[in-house]
Amino acid sequence: MQKTIIPKLSKRIKMSTFCAVALFLNFSQASAQVEKEKNVKAFEFLSNSTEKDNRKALEFKKGAVVSAHPEATAVGVAILKKGGNAVDATVAVKFALAVVYPNAGNIGGGGFLIYRSEKGELNSMDFREKAPALAQKDMYLDINGNPISEKSKEGHLAAGVPGTVAGMVELHQKYGKLKWAELVEPALQLATNGFKITTQQANELNRLQSKFRQFNPLGTVFIKDEAWKEGDLLIQTELANTLKLVRDKGRAGFYEGEVANYIVEEMKRGGGLISKEDLKNYHAAWRKPITGNYKGYKVITMPPTSSGGIALIQLLQSVEPYALSKWGHNADSTVQVMVEAERRAYADRAKHLGDPDFWKVPQKELLEPAYNKGRMATLNWNKATPSTEIQAGEFAKKESEETTHFSVIDKEGNAISLTTTINTSYGNYVVVKGAGFLLNNEMDDFSVKPGTPNYFGLVGYEANAIAPNKRMLSSMTPTILEKNGKLSMVVGTPGGSTIITSVFQTIVNVIDFGMDMQQAVNAKKFHHQWLPDRVDIEPNALNPEAQQKLEAKGYTFYKRNSIGRVDAILVTKKGIYQTGADPRGDDTAGGW
Repeated sequence: MQKTIIPKLSKRIKMSTFCAVALFLNFSQASAQVEKEKNVKAFEFLSNSTEKDNRKALEFKKGAVVSAHPEATAVGVAILKKGGNAVDATVAVKFALAVVYPNAGNIGGGGFLIYRSEKGELNSMDFREKAPALAQKDMYLDINGNPISEKSKEGHLAAGVPGTVAGMVELHQKYGKLKWAELVEPALQLATNGFKITTQQANELNRLQSKFRQFNPLGTVFIKDEAWKEGDLLIQTELANTLKLVRDKGRAGFYEGEVANYIVEEMKRGGGLISKEDLKNYHAAWRKPITGNYKGYKVITMPPTSSGGIALIQLLQSVEPYALSKWGHNADSTVQVMVEAERRAYADRAKHLGDPDFWKVPQKELLEPAYNKGRMATLNWNKATPSTEIQAGEFAKKESEETTHFSVIDKEGNAISLTTTINTSYGNYVVVKGAGFLLNNEMDDFSVKPGTPNYFGLVGYEANAIAPNKRMLSSMTPTILEKNGKLSMVVGTPGGSTIITSVFQTIVNVIDFGMDMQQAVNAKKFHHQWLPDRVDIEPNALNPEAQQKLEAKGYTFYKRNSIGRVDAILVTKKGIYQTGADPRGDDTAGGW
């Protein structure tokens, strides 16, 4: 069956997705014929780009991976089929994304993950970047104390100490099953042999040519004399050498020796601050996940340094008393309640959230249901609440959106939700010469000046001020849900400041509006973050009547192309893994 199907499909499937499809079709002889036919048809459907916006949920019995790129998804599925667990697949997907999704999947950045074992053990890892030891609170201000906006966003000075490799090494050492080298090898092969870029990647590479030339005078593989086009082969020889060292030496292959020398040399060329001591001293942090409840579901999510988990629980607690399911998806009353909850949660985020190793975060108080329900008492059904009237709560104790997310569940039921980034698309545009990977511009996620918005318009204060060796605040919100003690959902998204609200809406879409996983991901979104005082909406997110009613109450709407790229997996009542891969990107679901 396999040999006859692949030739028929290959004419209709773009080469960039062929590897994912081939691995997807590689079923064991014992698999049921009906399962084969159903899944083949599902992948045929996904291969038709004109139908992406209407893609339907796929279902798998033994494991599922949803990521931002078909090649990375294929790598994850292959590891699961090889006998690897969810952690093994996560490590392999993470390194594959560093090759095939260089604008966000990275080894020059960092991220967060939530882990849930088949037996219900919970853990979370913070492998967020850190400020270099030489970083200073006012390093991006001019002589008048005003922010020099580009200094924290572009070039060498914008880079924090990368955490991805350290995080993956520590994750594998704690929970991995297969050998480390087996997990890095697929990414090494992709970098060595190349992969064919997608239309979206070609457009972005062309748009950023001037930036790559500006910050990489010694050249980089991303610079091309003629325009990039879909199907061009991207070979990354320098990155392949770095991955080889990581494969053979683990952590030391990146934070010491040849690669560390390349990073420090790059810093010296461009005036950056990362030193060999910064690299040697970096370690990921295991943290206790945040948990909360929403309508019978247990929500397991990320604690600070991410702001996402606290804000997500606040949002769910704030809207739980309201009849969202009765009002309907994106009805005017539904939107009003959710926007007012978002307004209040983001005000708290600005004042109270930062690196817990440097700032006492009032986590217990912020997660108290009575507090969040009480915050909604000032909701006025007749008019919008101006953000100037909403301040952070007081207690007795005191991100372009080109992040990427992926979700994994293995056949035993181990699950990981992982979100990672180099901040804006292609980070600070600096490719480490000799090592072949992009550096992040995560220093902009600090409050460069308290009260001044960052790239995403987010305002922060002293809790997130720059300090040596401090982790910058993030909106990343990897999340896992349980129902009656059993795994229910794995969800997350990129999207800078919109990450929290995108995860929030996706969860509500499933629980309150009865959507399947793909429908919940497809659904149009809206977003409010306290400041600026406006509601961002995707095209056709609201019907004209609902929008007019809200505008009459004083809500201001700002149209934008897309919000978030959610990749999620839902466990159905029958124990099937149902996937949702966001049609807003090249995101792809796979499994077996």
